Amino acid sequence: MNQLTPKTVDDSRTEQIQIVMPEHINGYGRLFGGRLVEWIDVLAGVVARRHSNRNVTTVFIDKLHFKAPAKINDTVLLQGKITYVGQTSMEVRVDTFVEDLSGRRTPINHAYVVMVALDENERPTQVPGLILKTPQEKAEWESGLRRKELRRDRQKEFY
Repeated sequence: MNQLTPKTVDDSRTEQIQIVMPEHINGYGRLFGGRLVEWIDVLAGVVARRHSNRNVTTVFIDKLHFKAPAKINDTVLLQGKITYVGQTSMEVRVDTFVEDLSGRRTPINHAYVVMVALDENERPTQVPGLILKTPQEKAEWESGLRRKELRRDRQKEFY
């Protein structure tokens, strides 16, 4: 049974902003997908650390979906939130947008990242439960549970 004090989604919600610079661009003048994955992984790590109050490690990146490119000098906004927690793992949804100068946001990517909390010996350790306040948060939890089951099935096939 989880002995830790549960937290809300808002307790660990995090945003990150980047300006796309020349060193972030591929040969087609677009943001490297790998660079965006790095930013997503860092943001997911911050969200998971805030939720668990522990160091964390990435165990799975799931549903990485590129919808549109980002180009040089674009403002890229990443928003992360906890969607599901297990005993030691946390699923983090990261939504990425290009924000124009008027503040209008265009979605360019969304991803789910699974992080595991680590104890002082770098072993998986228990994480707080998640308090779901809104219908959207409850729907994300249910979807997260289904994604967890699908990931488990895929791992069985792989190993």
